[in-house]
Amino acid sequence: MLTLYGIKNCDTVKKARRWLDDQGLSYIFHDVRADGLDAATVSAWIEQLGWESVMNKRSTSWKQLNDAQREAMNAEAATSAIVETPTLFKRPLLDRGGQFSVGFSAGAYETLFAN
Repeated sequence: MLTLYGIKNCDTVKKARRWLDDQGLSYIFHDVRADGLDAATVSAWIEQLGWESVMNKRSTSWKQLNDAQREAMNAEAATSAIVETPTLFKRPLLDRGGQFSVGFSAGAYETLFAN
């Protein structure tokens, strides 16, 4: 089963959802603002992808962290930060049965689903 994590008003998430819909792929959309996140889920993302790949350093949420928080960031701190402030992770995050990918481009999704 596919699960797409994001927020409903994010343009990139909208593009990913449209692409999945256009391909006729069924998926669950997990709105992190409405549904939240748990530490086990975020920890699995970070374990597989690395916290640097999961954390959205371009986000307003990242910029709102103080310098000490950003400098001390590691896998454990990133997990806690993302659970507390879900808009800190790169969106969308696609879970393909335990295989995770972040971001969206049509070409990348075509490659993911070609296998």
